[in-house]
Amino acid sequence: MFPFKNNITLERKNNRNLYLQICDQIIGFIKSGQLPPSAKLPSSRKLSEDLNVHRKTIIAAYDELIAQGWVETLPAKGTYIKSSLPVIKQQSFGKNSLQTNSKTKSNFSFIHRPHLIRKEQKIDSLELRIDDGVPDNRLAPIEEIAKTYRNITKRAYYTKLLGYDSIYGNLELRKTLVNYLNETRGLNISLNNILITRGTQMGMYLAGQLLLNDTTNRIIVGTTNYMTSDNTFTEAGGIIERVPVDENGLDTNVIENICERKKIKAIYVTSHHHHPTTVTLSAKRRMHLLQLAKKYNFAIIEDDYDYDFHYSNSPILPLASNDNYGNVIYIGGFTKIIAPAMRIGYMIAPKDFIDEAARLRRIIDRQGDMILEQTMARMIISGDIQRHSKKALKIYKTRRDLFCALLKEKLGNYFDFQIPKGGMAVWVLLNKKYNWDTVISKAQLLNLEFNAEWKRYDNDNSGHNGIRFGFASLNEEEIHEVIHRLSKIMKSINC
Repeated sequence: MFPFKNNITLERKNNRNLYLQICDQIIGFIKSGQLPPSAKLPSSRKLSEDLNVHRKTIIAAYDELIAQGWVETLPAKGTYIKSSLPVIKQQSFGKNSLQTNSKTKSNFSFIHRPHLIRKEQKIDSLELRIDDGVPDNRLAPIEEIAKTYRNITKRAYYTKLLGYDSIYGNLELRKTLVNYLNETRGLNISLNNILITRGTQMGMYLAGQLLLNDTTNRIIVGTTNYMTSDNTFTEAGGIIERVPVDENGLDTNVIENICERKKIKAIYVTSHHHHPTTVTLSAKRRMHLLQLAKKYNFAIIEDDYDYDFHYSNSPILPLASNDNYGNVIYIGGFTKIIAPAMRIGYMIAPKDFIDEAARLRRIIDRQGDMILEQTMARMIISGDIQRHSKKALKIYKTRRDLFCALLKEKLGNYFDFQIPKGGMAVWVLLNKKYNWDTVISKAQLLNLEFNAEWKRYDNDNSGHNGIRFGFASLNEEEIHEVIHRLSKIMKSINC
């Protein structure tokens, strides 16, 4: 008889009932072929003695196995593995060996996407980290979010938010954003032009899938560009064409030359603060780009990821504010304003495109978090988001000024940079006699971490030796410490 006593292990501190633990393990023995069809199970009295449990526990386990169709009771004979089950070749008794292997290696084929492989950043609160430009989560208006969220969930009226709702997103948030974006971005949109997404990344993905998944699939991006957008458009089947980026942003004359020779389906641009270099697309090039879009009938995917954080003057209105012919797909969100975990974004485009994007979104993610979206709408209406944005703007400007001043004073011989007019990061060029791999390895010894995948900023392998230094998520004390450690690192390399 199968050695139940030696092979069933019970965890008495486990929240799962003992009879279910027994049931689970017997099912596992059946699935592995160790208990074949028609095999007899020990009596409830015998198994209860072997496992040192109450007989009622065994009876409950057997009843569950019967209910699930694994075993059957034959009158005056006992309890048996159901004879109708398929015969399975017996597998090794090696404890957890099969389970471990099945969790490591798939027994089926699937598509591998090497272009999506990235080294994961380890999250360690003890590390001092230079990111590539993210908000300071410590500044997030947690109390306001929690208060608004509680007020919504306490009202019976809002229980409807727990059900299925529009694939376009929460209605109140869409209405609120129409007014908010028309006022702050100079847009001229209606409810028909907006789709709520889970952050700007979803908007970028939807746009790429709809634009590039056909025979005309060329998309223009900068020679330096947001790597995730490259991956997104490649995944959609896009062929990427790169154009130079200088102090005035994308070179639209080069774009025009490409359009004269090739059919272009779309252009991706971070017009306000180019990612990664932070430069702003000039007014002249903005007008030229819109003219080219009209003439050559391509879409402009405008990723306005950090519109609210511009320090030298008021934020520059997006291309979408001057789109008179329906060429611009404008995407933005609240992850940079509040925190990355606030996965609420929006896509603005002509109605026919929004309708198609909503239908595609339905099969990716039926809808967003309706309660969170309602919370965001209430916070915009109450002015909480606007007040937080103004507060964060002042803090980040102070941090930018301090970071750039210390970087120039202490490390000017090693790094070349321009003070960014906005955003949350500085584009830093390392003197070419030094190597980022060396800097990064030295930094780890001093418990200082920044993006080890620095090469991802060099999309066209030009060897510019640039990287983004985020300052927004560091307070003033941390900025001083980061510069201090960087100074020690560079001096040790220079010795």
